[in-house]
Amino acid sequence: MARLSGLQRDVLSLYRKCLREIRRKPVESRDNFRTYARAEFQKNILVGKKDFTAIEYLLRKGHRQLEMYSSPGIRNIR
Repeated sequence: MARLSGLQRDVLSLYRKCLREIRRKPVESRDNFRTYARAEFQKNILVGKKDFTAIEYLLRKGHRQLEMYSSPGIRNIR
């Protein structure tokens, strides 16, 4: 298996954090959160590996969204 670049590790780390945070949500809404997280990552799958500015922007955006959705007050997402 090839070594991952720093940005690739950051993207995978963000995805793992999302999955970990989903486990803290109510059982009945976990599928909605999982579907949303997967859709957000799939939406940006065509961003080129060399487009560093776009990837860094999407990472910052993803961290902000994760922080917002990690709030205990948010119990479901559609």
